[in-house]
Amino acid sequence: MINSLFKNLLFSLIILFGIQSQAQETNIMVRVKAKDAKFIGTSIGGAQVQIKDSRTGAVLAEGITQGSTGNTEVIMNQPHQRRENLSDEETAGFLAKLDIEEPTFVTIEAIGPINAKQAEIKSSTQVWVIPERDILGDGIVLEIPGFIVDVLSPQRHQIISKDSAVKIKANVIMTCGCPTTPGGTWNSDDYEVKAIISKEGQKVQEINLTYAGEANTFLGEFKGNSGFYEVIVFSYDEQTGNTGVDKSNFIIR
Repeated sequence: MINSLFKNLLFSLIILFGIQSQAQETNIMVRVKAKDAKFIGTSIGGAQVQIKDSRTGAVLAEGITQGSTGNTEVIMNQPHQRRENLSDEETAGFLAKLDIEEPTFVTIEAIGPINAKQAEIKSSTQVWVIPERDILGDGIVLEIPGFIVDVLSPQRHQIISKDSAVKIKANVIMTCGCPTTPGGTWNSDDYEVKAIISKEGQKVQEINLTYAGEANTFLGEFKGNSGFYEVIVFSYDEQTGNTGVDKSNFIIR
């Protein structure tokens, strides 16, 4: 009798333990898209994605979006119908494989583009994930607004003769790496690109940077007296609210 009860108890515990420990793999596609542009992928270093249990904070999956920026015609030019995917098999994304035992409320966070630190932005959302109920196709799409702005000239801490004009040159692209050109898909004529010049903490001038004849490149000039200077270059799109900033310092002697 005792042996029979013990066996039944042991059998019940084995079944219970087996049921409780049986995690089920669930696939979640996460994509990161530049605002008013395409997907952030390998060409710009990707975006760092992390999925966490919202209740405990435990990291369930993390990785980097990889792949192409996607099809320009489909993403930027064609009308979009309900439930149509903007992505294809080549489009950048991170496929997370979650081992969960029950419906789990998760926080999905992306930081990118990771190869442009001055333009990195964090975007996040939350969603219930159900065991064995995959979220694929476009999946979960997080948006990263802004421009990537790089000051090319003057170089940081460059010493420039007071008899020479300071050439202010900047590279301005979308956060997916997409190019800006006059009349292009990302029309540089629509963007305000300016340099704010400060000398030893005091603003001295704000100048327009104009398209320099090469994709993404904007140029202006400044002439000043001897001293220590900071230049802040910004880009602004009034239609979308996209902004981007980079800084450099130079010395005039």
